[in-house]
Amino acid sequence: MIPTAAAAPPAAAPPVTAPPHAAPPAAPARQLLAPAGVRATARISAVADGRGGTALPLLSGEGPLALRRTRGSGAEAGVMLVGAMSAPLGGDHLTVEAAAGPGARLALASAAATLALPGRGGEPARYDVRLTLAGDAAVRWLPEPLVSVRGSDLRVRTRVELALTARLLLREEQVLGRTGEEPGLLRSRLTVTRGGKALLDQEVACGPGAPGGWDGPAGLAGHRALGQLLVVDPAFAESAPAPAVLGEFAAVTPLAGPAVLVTALAPDALRLREVLDAACRTYGW
Repeated sequence: MIPTAAAAPPAAAPPVTAPPHAAPPAAPARQLLAPAGVRATARISAVADGRGGTALPLLSGEGPLALRRTRGSGAEAGVMLVGAMSAPLGGDHLTVEAAAGPGARLALASAAATLALPGRGGEPARYDVRLTLAGDAAVRWLPEPLVSVRGSDLRVRTRVELALTARLLLREEQVLGRTGEEPGLLRSRLTVTRGGKALLDQEVACGPGAPGGWDGPAGLAGHRALGQLLVVDPAFAESAPAPAVLGEFAAVTPLAGPAVLVTALAPDALRLREVLDAACRTYGW
């Protein structure tokens, strides 16, 4: 046999070192994700069209806030808020902004109830509504109920600014939990100014984490639906509605201005709507 030399072992590769200016290793994908939550704004602008009607030069929705034109009544323009996805979830921040110019007539409604749902990170959700009414404008804001689902945390903030000759019809309905379940935490504040002066500023908190007594005899007293109807009308300056009791759990309160506030409690959304509809026929339009 012809002798052969043994193969030399391969040389070890030199160690690889990063230059001093090299970027640090990329973080895992889950660390790069932004905090959960959707940011979306719906914008509506209504103006008198000069022919006895109302035009909508701006109708813009985002994400879960889709807007649809609807048939109005008389000079009124109608807009329907349609949920394009489940929202608000924890971490979401949704905003509805509507402005009615001088003499404009606008009716705003929603196609279905709004469900406040828990998010994965435990963050609260926010829902803001901003209404601005110029002189002689009239706006009806009549959304479907807001349902506070177990485990959710929602903060609702509604701001309304009215000129002295503007009219407003605003309804809020809040339901604590779906059928047979406990509610989430709901904090809601309504602020209304007229001619730059405060007309109404009230806040309510219900559900786990709310101040004690919210469900006691001086609070909701076991009811799971609460709502209010606010009517602002310059005509009330000459003939103001009188305080009244509407059944066992509803009351009419005249405000320090040409306005009246109807507040009501009920065991469910259906009975709450019946009370507020009756009040609307009496004081609204």
